[in-house]
Amino acid sequence: MSTATDTFRSFVEVLSSALDDHEASGADLAARVHLSRYHLDRVVAATAGEPPGAFRRRVLLERAAYRLVTTDRSVLDVAIEAGYGSNEAFTRAFARSYGAAPAAWRREPRRFQLDAPSGVHFHPPGSLRLPARTKEGPMDLLNRMVEHHVWLVGEMITRAGTLSDAQLDEPIRISVEGVDDDPTLRSLLSRLVGQMAMWNAAIDGRPYDWDVEQHESIASMRARLDREGSAFLERVRTVGDEGRLDETFVDAICEDPEVFTYGGMIAHVLTFAAHRRTLVAGALIDAGVEDLGAGDPMRWVAEPA
Repeated sequence: MSTATDTFRSFVEVLSSALDDHEASGADLAARVHLSRYHLDRVVAATAGEPPGAFRRRVLLERAAYRLVTTDRSVLDVAIEAGYGSNEAFTRAFARSYGAAPAAWRREPRRFQLDAPSGVHFHPPGSLRLPARTKEGPMDLLNRMVEHHVWLVGEMITRAGTLSDAQLDEPIRISVEGVDDDPTLRSLLSRLVGQMAMWNAAIDGRPYDWDVEQHESIASMRARLDREGSAFLERVRTVGDEGRLDETFVDAICEDPEVFTYGGMIAHVLTFAAHRRTLVAGALIDAGVEDLGAGDPMRWVAEPA
């Protein structure tokens, strides 16, 4: 690693701990990195593509944007936390960067990270994220999902150890509380398509129409799947190929907007879709449609693309 890169990483660490120290000057930050202000400005500008002052203001605006969609704090409170002395000054700076005033952006939020040559952004809940030295690819996500599977099975066994033999041997009645209420073959199929459509909308920062899932026709499901399924698959391929699985985005569809990583979103979709697909496969078999079996992906995955 180069000396310039080391210096930049040290600056990011210092800045992360000093985000709320609005009295700290550029010279103060330089001193904490054991450099002169002139030297630090040159190194950060060359490494990050923006001078330290602009770098800090951008990160504070990213944190402010995150606060707007994840808290009910007033715009003025968010402005003060970001180091602005007035609502007007904050609104001007925010609008220049995000293309909308804070109150308007809060109603229709989008990705809170601003374009940055360095790839360093505010990372919730309160730190900065340096670009990964190696890109996280699809195999990394697959490994993490398998690790989660092994961990969760172990946790389930541990908790089952607290139950009686009668409880362990009691026939299971499928519990769908918290996943789907009163599921039917129609509603599960509609939700399987809707789950992809919902996340496509979340990533694009647009609302999702839940009404479409009310007694949806098979023709409508097919049309939506053709559109939303291919769009979702393309997103997964793109973020995987570009090593962006740990990149974050704002999901404004949630009742309280939240921030997710692409990798976490993909893992979520596959987990709950597996549950729903299993129920659908069983319902189809009960209805006399047996050619899909249980929907096991093992052989499908092993075949050439």
